[in-house]
Amino acid sequence: MQEQSPFKGISGWRRIVNALGYSISGLAAAYRHESAFRQEVWLALCLLITALLLPVGVLERCLMIASVLLVLIVELLNSAVEAVVDRVSFERHELAKRAKDMGSSSVLISLLLCLWVWALILLHRFAEPAWN
Repeated sequence: MQEQSPFKGISGWRRIVNALGYSISGLAAAYRHESAFRQEVWLALCLLITALLLPVGVLERCLMIASVLLVLIVELLNSAVEAVVDRVSFERHELAKRAKDMGSSSVLISLLLCLWVWALILLHRFAEPAWN
């Protein structure tokens, strides 16, 4: 039995090129096979354009963009967990359910964080006089 991947010995520019290719393949696979990721990509595109157009400060814009990208990152990790669980077995098992539920919960938390960041920034920027 092989203990280490044969690809671990690759270094330098070749490793970087390979890693970039794997990353692009992963994004394409997620978009092709995961409807939640597709929906979040389109939502992210709308929100990123909005963040770039809104009259907010640099730090606020960075927080808005980071919170949107965090949702995509967490969704990718959740999809990876689900793929591994499904690869192991489609049989119902408490640990498989727990892993999938935890992944789903992480996506929910990232979405709520994104909503919170956007709401605070928009309320502070556009409804500030009402808070005084």
